[in-house]
Amino acid sequence: MQKVAIILGSESDRAVAEKAVKVLEERKVAYEVRVISAHRNPKALDKYLEEKEEEKEEDGSVAVFITIAGLSAALPGVVASKTEKPVVGVPVSGKSLGGLDALLSMVQMPSGVPVAVVGIDSGANAALLAVRILNLSQRRK
Repeated sequence: MQKVAIILGSESDRAVAEKAVKVLEERKVAYEVRVISAHRNPKALDKYLEEKEEEKEEDGSVAVFITIAGLSAALPGVVASKTEKPVVGVPVSGKSLGGLDALLSMVQMPSGVPVAVVGIDSGANAALLAVRILNLSQRRK
């Protein structure tokens, strides 16, 4: 059984993550949630991603990453640079620019580092996209 990994850049992003969790639970999709900052704890993020890459599908491997971050929003790009699995970025509204800074950071990934980006604070849409990605991979089997 494949699952979705939700990575938050900060504990303050939890409310947006809860929107995604609600959708995944309603659809009975397995998930896990971690708070790992790409800026403050890059080694922990690298270790986590390495562990996720080594998991076997029959053991419940992660098939899609949802990354939730505000401000400079480096998290989705860092994750996408270290995996071949789909990465969905969720920009979080901030105090100064209302999340526009995070949105622009996520949609402007360099060539070769793809990140699908949903609207600001749109955790539910990120989960719905993840479910559709999972459904595609299961149809191929």
